[in-house]
Amino acid sequence: MLIKLCFLITAWTCVSGVIVVTQNPPVLTLSKGQTATLDCNLDTVTDSGARWYKQINEGVPQFVLVFYHSNSAPTYGSGYSSPKFNSNHKTKSDYSLIINNVDVDDSAVYYCQTWDSSAKENISQ
Repeated sequence: MLIKLCFLITAWTCVSGVIVVTQNPPVLTLSKGQTATLDCNLDTVTDSGARWYKQINEGVPQFVLVFYHSNSAPTYGSGYSSPKFNSNHKTKSDYSLIINNVDVDDSAVYYCQTWDSSAKENISQ
């Protein structure tokens, strides 16, 4: 299975707000109420959208949303909705997850996944 880890985000709470720790780029600190933008590059996959997941501690990943560049809006998982969570794209393979009004409840690892039709398997990033 082809797995490609490009970008993980973990949000931890602290006295002054929320600290977002990333693998690459380095640490990003946000205060409560700010907006977090997480990027996902699907590389050569341009015929499938980005599926975003939230994982708290080492629990089961929760489906947040899926967004495909030709759609006008994302499709949300149970318990997730706009305007708190949103997504956009810069190209057919560059997607972003936007978390508005960051709060303690957003503390988690976020990752994206897509379907690679040429390899016939899911790719996580």
